[in-house]
Amino acid sequence: MEHLLHLGKDKKFGKIIALQQPHVIRKRNNIHLHLCNSIMSQQLSTKVADVFQQRFLNLYGGKTPTPQQVVDTDFDTLRAIGLSNAKATYVKNVCQFFIDEKITDAKLHRMDNEEVIKYLTQIKGVGRWTVEMILMFTLGREDVFAVDDLGIQQAICKLYGIDATDKKAMKEKMLKVSAKWKPYRTYACKYLWGWKDNAPQP
Repeated sequence: MEHLLHLGKDKKFGKIIALQQPHVIRKRNNIHLHLCNSIMSQQLSTKVADVFQQRFLNLYGGKTPTPQQVVDTDFDTLRAIGLSNAKATYVKNVCQFFIDEKITDAKLHRMDNEEVIKYLTQIKGVGRWTVEMILMFTLGREDVFAVDDLGIQQAICKLYGIDATDKKAMKEKMLKVSAKWKPYRTYACKYLWGWKDNAPQP
């Protein structure tokens, strides 16, 4: 695994890799569903997010809904599974955009990272962070760095002793540290999340 050798050149990072099983990155389809799930999961724990995603699938008999099926779903039905007004609206926005633009999974898989970000952030309710999660976990891109992710910020600041009080300076230092992880920054993020979730608390 080339990414392990490359990331392990950084001695501090090598220590957190040694504590974890190797991470894998996979390409997936049904991108509209993953984008809806990403919106539903915002600001929720993984456990709670899983519950919402299952309730959402249950609306469609446990099967993956098409964008048209989601658009045709009554707004109150989406609210009834526990979604806020905003999240229910954004989920519909995503699916309407996929219909209007005739988006296929293949089309998004062909685009480069910045093209995908620019394209999908046109949707109201979809920000850069949301699309970065899609690039990492659905499109299977190996070199995405989520500088705005709170968990990544906390992990890097702890590992490298970066002061988090000045957010702009913190992000500049994070980008400098992450530059040496290219072209495997998605893997680096996965190891940082894994380490943060399992690191002994002071």
